[in-house]
Amino acid sequence: MSFLSKSTLLLLIVLCCTSFTSTEAYDALDPNGNITIKWDVMAWTPDGYVAVVTIYNYQQYRHIEAPGWSLGWTWAEHEVIWNMVGGLTTEQGDCSRFQGEIPYSCQKSPTVVDLLPGTPYNQQIANCCKGGVISSRVQDPSNAASSFQLAVGAAGTTNKTVRIPKNITLNTPGPGYTCGPAKIVRPTRFLSADKRRVTQALMTWNITCTYSQFLAHKAPTCCVSLSSFHNKTIAPCPTCSCGCRKNNPVSRGCVDPKSPHVPGPGQKNIITPLVQCTSHMCPIKIQWHLKLNYKHYWRVTITITNLNYHMNYTHWNLVVQHPNFDNLTQVVGSKYKALTSLSTTNDTAMLWGIKHYNDVLMQAGRYGKVHLELLFRKDKATFTSKKGWAFPQRIYFNGDSCVLPPPDAYPLVA
Repeated sequence: MSFLSKSTLLLLIVLCCTSFTSTEAYDALDPNGNITIKWDVMAWTPDGYVAVVTIYNYQQYRHIEAPGWSLGWTWAEHEVIWNMVGGLTTEQGDCSRFQGEIPYSCQKSPTVVDLLPGTPYNQQIANCCKGGVISSRVQDPSNAASSFQLAVGAAGTTNKTVRIPKNITLNTPGPGYTCGPAKIVRPTRFLSADKRRVTQALMTWNITCTYSQFLAHKAPTCCVSLSSFHNKTIAPCPTCSCGCRKNNPVSRGCVDPKSPHVPGPGQKNIITPLVQCTSHMCPIKIQWHLKLNYKHYWRVTITITNLNYHMNYTHWNLVVQHPNFDNLTQVVGSKYKALTSLSTTNDTAMLWGIKHYNDVLMQAGRYGKVHLELLFRKDKATFTSKKGWAFPQRIYFNGDSCVLPPPDAYPLVA
């Protein structure tokens, strides 16, 4: 091997080591989490088939917020959609080649979105019409799926002649998910309401989509500040955690909360954030405060602040990793579930709002905060307020990892 080729090989190795690794899209707290799209052919028609497409969210804590999902694909040949129930295509496309009855959509690469709540019943099917919002598997399993039905024409009419769509894309509502190719699987079986009869699809294929925070966002979307009763020092969110004031990749600008032109509540659920002007420029700020240290217990207060004028986080959740969750005794202000991860101990908790109480984290302003409290039983063999042990190891907001202060900035015991 020549000197040049050796140098080239060394350069490639260095670049691979300094770039994002393949594990950046792997979540150790939810290793089996994914979104699975199931395409069930329910009936054959003279020129194609009728199918029910269902998006299943198998992720423990990552969900799809408003304004909801959009699903796209490319037809294998010249297929068209004759009609839809429970969803709609964003464009009809060019149907000029048809005489008489015009298809619902002639797009080569259609994009489908969910219908809104309040859609007439004759346009609905089960699991549709929620504005594209899909809950996580832990937070609300009854709303962790979304479905629509479509009649496909100019397509195959048997299991051997049907043509499977290609290039599946899932936006939620922005990027972040990468979908694999459709794979034919065993036909789905359906149990009747009285549980006395089982029917099955004529043909089924699955598409698996996995999430990467680096594809979803150019910069982090949340940060954490730390404080404690035993130290007046506060470890703030690191400067430029989510972007810098002069060169901000998160939004094109920021809003001074004292400005007379602060956006009103009508501007909400817009993909591009419009954040309150701060040193960290994050849409979400989380404050972890070590509140009290009793003889047998210790108490933590968590404050979540929405600094994004464009978003109401209706189904927010928080995932916290800390070694003392085995000794959690009380949660005030939210629901709680221990999450199983690759570790053998219970060190991870999921927290989310109580419906009709604090489930909506309103946009930036006086209503843009929620407060939670955690009470831990003190294990004298492990508890210490030194070296930052009482602070979290990792925090996720709505499935995205938040930026924590550097360890040397923690408010430590003198």
